[in-house]
Amino acid sequence: MACKEENQVPLGVFRTWVKYIERGEFPHVRRYFSVLRCNHCDDAPCVTICPTVALYRRPDGIVDFDGARCIGCKSCMQACPYDALYIDPNTQTAAKCNYCAHRIEVGLEPACVIVCPVQAIIAGDLDDPRSRIARIVATEQVQVRKAEQGTKPKVFYVGADTANLTPQLQAPTQQYLWAQRPAEEVSLVNMLAAQSGDGRGDPALSRPVYDVPHTPRPWGWKVSTYLWTKSVAAGALLVAALGILAGEAEGGWLSGVLAPLVALAFLALTTGLLVFDLKRPDRFHYILFKPNWRSWLVWGAWVLMAYGVVGVVWLLAGLTGSGGLMRGLAIPAVLLAAAAAGYSAFLFGQAEGRDFWQSPLLLPHLLVAGVVAGAAALLMLQVVGGRDATGVDTLGNLLAGALVLHAVVLLAELFRSHVNVDVGRAARLITRGYLRERFWGGVVFAGILLPLALVWLSPAFAAAGTLLALGGLWLWEDLWVKAGQSVPLS
Repeated sequence: MACKEENQVPLGVFRTWVKYIERGEFPHVRRYFSVLRCNHCDDAPCVTICPTVALYRRPDGIVDFDGARCIGCKSCMQACPYDALYIDPNTQTAAKCNYCAHRIEVGLEPACVIVCPVQAIIAGDLDDPRSRIARIVATEQVQVRKAEQGTKPKVFYVGADTANLTPQLQAPTQQYLWAQRPAEEVSLVNMLAAQSGDGRGDPALSRPVYDVPHTPRPWGWKVSTYLWTKSVAAGALLVAALGILAGEAEGGWLSGVLAPLVALAFLALTTGLLVFDLKRPDRFHYILFKPNWRSWLVWGAWVLMAYGVVGVVWLLAGLTGSGGLMRGLAIPAVLLAAAAAGYSAFLFGQAEGRDFWQSPLLLPHLLVAGVVAGAAALLMLQVVGGRDATGVDTLGNLLAGALVLHAVVLLAELFRSHVNVDVGRAARLITRGYLRERFWGGVVFAGILLPLALVWLSPAFAAAGTLLALGGLWLWEDLWVKAGQSVPLS
């Protein structure tokens, strides 16, 4: 409450909060408490991913926030392993604990420290060996949250119950003491509890009995669709450029005009989805004029712009019949198309709070998805136009091969040995949890197996196969984004 009053934090969101868990069975039950907040990490992933330097680490170690630079992209919420950031409903920008930096600067302690009647919260300079906090950390047995993330957190817990700091050791619960959980949170709880087989979770785990509400999935359908439209945009020109390099295309109507038109149209859709998913779309230009060059959101924006320039020049070359110019552009087009398709792997890699998105297979999967989308889009145009039977066969074979690779990488990503519990839980949500019908029926059968059969069966069925392949690809992106955000961070 002192934090909310000192920093004018709106109702419904929290910079610091106390979580209760219980262990045991009646009458042998114990309740444990822990204060959760920003950990002011020395290697803070939120600072790295923020595209506009709205988050920054001060010389004194405080990870502070400049709301005037925030565009509301929510990437910092995905990067933080500690669930410490939220969107302020008044300003529509991100916010978090800043260690009451305005008080520190005038020699005062944070509001939460001075209000605590039993000195449970201790603040100070960890680099000063004479400070009370430095002596406690040096002499007591302390814990930090999620040390394996490598963020070097600076909130230490003395005498805390490990289960209170570790979400994996807590069984999902539908309700709290004295509080009602939001419907979206209850929906996620039910999904995770169902994985145990009886719908109640593991009774051996601790039970959260009081907590604050958290944003269940900061990124929704716009991000899923952005991945899909970007695959189509990158894949259309990628396939056309590879065809020219391989001597399979001559820069005619399909590869010279339709391919860049598709690429540019879906590139515009991609840009629109990115902008309108921001909480502050009016500040989108900050990515270009106030960039953080460590963020892949910034690099992605420049890659997409460069790819758009190549697409426009390619289209002009196709309209004027300049085959030589297209051949000269083929290699830059392939490189930029691959970069446009694949940069999201590095962006999602910076979202370190979501372990499911840290897969080394993500980059090859995005590249394969680009080939699937590009081949499907061009094959559909070729079949509908009915211009070249040889071209239909070539694109059909390319689509079939790409679909096979798509299936191999997809299944390898879901069924390989997972690096930790959270990755395994997210994968099981797709293969055995509430997403399984959409995965096995929509992605695997309707999006891979059926298009393969239709493309190989006859050119007359190829158009239907391309639509199914594109639909299955979008469905996979949607499931992947949802599953990655379904495992709780705190």
